[in-house]
Amino acid sequence: MEKMKIEIWSDIMCPFCYIGKRRLEAALADFPHREAVDVEWKSFLLNPEMKTDPNQSIAEYLADTKGWTLEQAQEAGDHMAEMGRSEGLEYDFDKVVVANGRIAHRLLQYAKFTGKGDEMKERLFKAYFTEGANIADAETLIGLAKEVGLDEAAATASLDSKDYDNRVNQDIYESQQLGVRGVPFFVLDEKLGISGAQPRETFTQALNQAWEEFSKSKPGIQTITGADGAACDVDGNC
Repeated sequence: MEKMKIEIWSDIMCPFCYIGKRRLEAALADFPHREAVDVEWKSFLLNPEMKTDPNQSIAEYLADTKGWTLEQAQEAGDHMAEMGRSEGLEYDFDKVVVANGRIAHRLLQYAKFTGKGDEMKERLFKAYFTEGANIADAETLIGLAKEVGLDEAAATASLDSKDYDNRVNQDIYESQQLGVRGVPFFVLDEKLGISGAQPRETFTQALNQAWEEFSKSKPGIQTITGADGAACDVDGNC
């Protein structure tokens, strides 16, 4: 059976991406054609040059990079945590480790290859935002990979794989071609785009619209934007 594809550009360390995942899942749960939909996670790096520093808190990092006071950074984290709770998510920003996520994206690319991309993405989100895992640490990532049923040897090899790194870069290149400046960014059936963690109702509307157009050729991507479509952008704004 031919399936309608949903591609999602996302970074593991983007809190709105986790919220967007939950809102899409809620819409899909009531979508009558759910079994005919494939979800594919695409790599996006909000800060490719980020230096891993387990000794620095995320509040300190945000204060340094954004010019905020430490209190402002902590208040932003508290606000985000409240938003997460409304979607059933637990954000613990006191535990979050400042880490470059590129090798975690390589692991995600391998997980996609095995058909476990969604499970791996979910586990990475929880590990990063709730458990305070260092997503730049190979041993930590292999432990997470084993939890979702990935082969340990192959997962280990993926962390240094040029092929999977090229796939990360390909996803980033594709996002640039689409003009994506912030994540999450969803593309349904290669025709309809949703920018940001829109409300569940927006996803429901988009699913119905995309399904109606499924298998039809339509050039370009119509992007749904709005004040409620919160996102993280490449300039470091969340």
